Amino acid sequence: MLTLGLIINPLAGIGGSVGLKGSDGADIVKEAFFRGAQCKSSERARLSLDVLLAIKDQIKIITCPQLMGENLVAEMGFDYQILDYDELDYDKLSFQGSDSKSLESISSMNTSADDTRKAAQQLLDKKVDIILFAGGDGTARDICSVVADTIPVLGIPAGVKIHSAVYAVTPKAAGEVIAQLARGELIDVKSHDVRDIDEEAFRNNIVRAKLYGEMRVPQAGQFVQSVKQGGVEVEELVLQDIAADIVQGMEDDVLYLIGSGKTTLAVMDELQLENTLLGIDAVLDQQLLKNDVSEADILGYLEQYPCKAVMSVIGGQGHIIGRGNQQLSAKVLKKLGKGNIKVISTKAKISALEGRPFIVDSGDNDLDASFSGTIEVTTGFRDHIIYPVGL
Repeated sequence: MLTLGLIINPLAGIGGSVGLKGSDGADIVKEAFFRGAQCKSSERARLSLDVLLAIKDQIKIITCPQLMGENLVAEMGFDYQILDYDELDYDKLSFQGSDSKSLESISSMNTSADDTRKAAQQLLDKKVDIILFAGGDGTARDICSVVADTIPVLGIPAGVKIHSAVYAVTPKAAGEVIAQLARGELIDVKSHDVRDIDEEAFRNNIVRAKLYGEMRVPQAGQFVQSVKQGGVEVEELVLQDIAADIVQGMEDDVLYLIGSGKTTLAVMDELQLENTLLGIDAVLDQQLLKNDVSEADILGYLEQYPCKAVMSVIGGQGHIIGRGNQQLSAKVLKKLGKGNIKVISTKAKISALEGRPFIVDSGDNDLDASFSGTIEVTTGFRDHIIYPVGL
């Protein structure tokens, strides 16, 4: 029987859909809830555990109290054990919704990172076979500070920032890896980087990533992502050509959602408009309507205008949805439609994927499946390719 340690960071990704670029710090969490954000990391974890229901008699889960694991595994009917309440300060994790009492509770949650570290230590002491955790780069960093390379770990992507290479490409993929381990299949384990960025700099369009260590991660085909590629794109002429193609093709009275990243920055530069490097900007008739829009903003625009989205590909990973653009939620994507998404990329970035398909990780498995097949990619001026989208 596989003994699985489970940690859920209930606040991971809370700032993504409301354009806050991260979730670190009580003030940011409180602001996220004031903007209407909802906790989604448990639902991300549920997508992983759904895969394991068919073999749950082969798995014992040791997890954290309340929202950090207990509530979910109990509801799903897994055999589980709870970590020691006395060592963990989980009283503040029992909030629900976003009323004033909840916000007061959230604002005092200044020990959540410490709780994650304590939980990781307890799981290490209990000699679990692997730790599965739902969170972002901050959560990975906290676990790495305790676990390092002592036991295997695997992340369920639930945060705004996913630069580290310790995550499965989607929540469902994380479940597939754990299922293979539970069935006793042979899976390599390799060390991968844990990286995190300065969120305050991130909100000012500066990407400042730092290596915090390595953790051992099970390798299973295309289920685990690569480290995110950073740095300045050197193919400036290609980017200008891509931007010229997009701008020339813009239709009157259509609202364009220009996604995050340096590739889409070229489009905003071509339009001579202010850009939110790590957010989504709304452009109508080649004029800026609003910088750094939220999920709620986009849903409102979809009621007023025909809309299209211009998205780039995350280098090294292949995600087009689900990394740094959570404002394009499943609800948004259902209204927008695959046909209204324009993907742009240099051929060099696509070649670096070595044939791995693009990934859509919206948090809705059925929606993700609807994107499978192929999608057209603008790779230059009047230069397009067809590239596969996988699950």
